[in-house]
Amino acid sequence: MTSNLTAVERRRLTSLRLAAQGITGARRAGAAGIVRSMLAIQGQDLPGARWSIGLRGAGLTDREVGAAFDAAEIVRSWPMRGTLHVTAAEDMGWMLGLMAGRTVRATARRRGELGLTDADLARARDAAVAVLEGGRALGREELLDAFVAHDVAVDAQRGYHLLGYLAQTGVIVQGPIAGTRQAFVLLDEWVPAPRRLAGDEALGELAGRYYRSHGPATEPDLARWSGLPLGDVRRGLAVAGDRVTHLEVAGMRYHLAPEVLDAGAADGPSDPGAGPVVHLLPGFDEYILGYLDRTAALGPEHAQAVVPGNNGMFLATVVVDGQVVGTWKRTQRARHALIEPSPFAGPLGAEVVVGLAAAAQAYGSFLVTEGRLA
Repeated sequence: MTSNLTAVERRRLTSLRLAAQGITGARRAGAAGIVRSMLAIQGQDLPGARWSIGLRGAGLTDREVGAAFDAAEIVRSWPMRGTLHVTAAEDMGWMLGLMAGRTVRATARRRGELGLTDADLARARDAAVAVLEGGRALGREELLDAFVAHDVAVDAQRGYHLLGYLAQTGVIVQGPIAGTRQAFVLLDEWVPAPRRLAGDEALGELAGRYYRSHGPATEPDLARWSGLPLGDVRRGLAVAGDRVTHLEVAGMRYHLAPEVLDAGAADGPSDPGAGPVVHLLPGFDEYILGYLDRTAALGPEHAQAVVPGNNGMFLATVVVDGQVVGTWKRTQRARHALIEPSPFAGPLGAEVVVGLAAAAQAYGSFLVTEGRLA
């Protein structure tokens, strides 16, 4: 566990991860380019996922991220672990093919308990195609109504499992933004030119891009992130070849892209006299959730504060020089977004507050408003 690392070793890992994830270093351009560079971004909370994209971009706004969904450049679905993620549109199909089948098989028993038969699944698929073909988009409730019209019950969690099944089998995907939510469309129509990868080629693509965007990370980190067994992860690493290198820290092997290691991000800030680097991350950000072992950035003693009651709901975090030092929340006012930090260990130092104010302003700019500290 990285909780046993020294402060210097922990800083080495977090500096490299911040750079690999595009949170520090050169800003990346365009929502689609950012998502593509990350391979996938955790997407349970849509506003948070949009900020995960925005904080990695150069002057990107929430409106522009929404436009990327509307333009079919990025999409949202359940490609692995039964968990919503945002991917580049062309990547969703092969990722579903590689990983989602495990979730479909794992949830078959629950569908049976709910009384959903193979005939029900087929009728739901026919209903979705009938109401969505021709480029139409429907919200969740409208699509569920279409299932009911085809004699498929949607009560008692059946609707959720039907939507998940159709998404994980590549029939539907969440595409254009409809108000504060996303509408469903047919994946084959919405993404007419998908990348087609399978088998070893897909495993190599997964490993190469995960370690490029999340490294340094271990083999169990990728196994947890993808939901694939360690044998598949190791096969993917072998196929990725020299796209991935490794380093040893405290006797543990971590994988990452050579270009990230060569950039020297492990040495930390280039100016020893520079103030602390502060970021406001949304809940569920890949910097926290992209790993099985999160203790390089989040001390075990603070885990309950980020996930109260261990209920799976991750709060937004304040990150200072790679370390999670607190949580934060936003209150939207008429003319500004008010950012209220909740540090773990008493008042923040003056230099951190300066950095926090700048981070609040960056978040406000993303929302096209003013960001202020409470």
